[in-house]
Amino acid sequence: MTPNCRFDSDTTPNRSIIGDRKELDVRGAHLGRYCYPIAIDPLARGLVTSRSIVTHGFSLEEWDKAIRIANSPDSIKVLLKPRV
Repeated sequence: MTPNCRFDSDTTPNRSIIGDRKELDVRGAHLGRYCYPIAIDPLARGLVTSRSIVTHGFSLEEWDKAIRIANSPDSIKVLLKPRV
C-alpha cells in the first residue's frame, strides 16, 4: 500500500479569528509523516531542483539576517546552512 500525503483528520479553522480580522493566512511547510520520502526522492534523483524555491541562503551565524529576509516579501524559502 502506498501512503498518501494527507493528515489523519480534517483541520478546522478558528472562525472567530476569521470573523475578527476578515482574512485567513495559511502558512507552513510541514509535510505529513509519509510525505518526506515522496518529496525527497525526486530531488535525490535530480528530477526536480530547489533553485526556484530557495531564494536566499545564510550561515547559521547569520540567523538574524535570515529571519529578517524570511519575514520580508523578498523571499520564498530561506536556507540556513550549517558549517560542515
